[in-house]
Amino acid sequence: MRELPSAESGLTAGETAAKPSLAQRRRVALRLEIAGEAVRLFTSQGVTGTTGEQIARAVGVSSRTLWRHFPTKESCVLPLLSAGLDMAVDQLAAWPPGMTLLDFVTRSSRSGALPPAAPAVLDLIRMTSTDPALRAVWLQAHDDALPVLAELLARRSGGSADALGTKVHAATLNGALRAAAEEFAQRYADDPEASGEQITACVLAALRAASEGLPY
Repeated sequence: MRELPSAESGLTAGETAAKPSLAQRRRVALRLEIAGEAVRLFTSQGVTGTTGEQIARAVGVSSRTLWRHFPTKESCVLPLLSAGLDMAVDQLAAWPPGMTLLDFVTRSSRSGALPPAAPAVLDLIRMTSTDPALRAVWLQAHDDALPVLAELLARRSGGSADALGTKVHAATLNGALRAAAEEFAQRYADDPEASGEQITACVLAALRAASEGLPY
């Protein structure tokens, strides 16, 4: 997860988001390629039936290179999950003052600003519901997103990212985005044509539930 929003996807915490170097861009590209091949193999032959060596061969790198980037075969998919969250943060960075988040998401969907869901990412999100190791990676991606969302909300409000209220708001938004992604991936598993309108409906439903607060 990036520390700050930018157009470049896949930078991890601690890497600068302002003008990545050539080496960083190559690293991002390689990590995304590894993630894509990992999802393809996990989908076709199962997570248990896939080895790190197979993922490395599919990408055309050595196993040593693969393990230098990722500690486990399941963690290979983290760049894809982080990239999806990065896109969400990029969208939220354009959220103007004086407009509710629900209105902003609705306006963004009408203007075509919301990107289509990548089939590989949807396959991956569905797999996180049944594979504990992939679930841990999915939750890690959202945990990494928390300080980024807190910083974004703090900038918008003029408050502090370390304030308890900001952290709670960031966690609420983070949870709503995760629930919406999981709902969309499961509900439209058999509908390859589902995209912007359905994604927006899931996001708005999740945000609406979050804005209503806890039940009595």
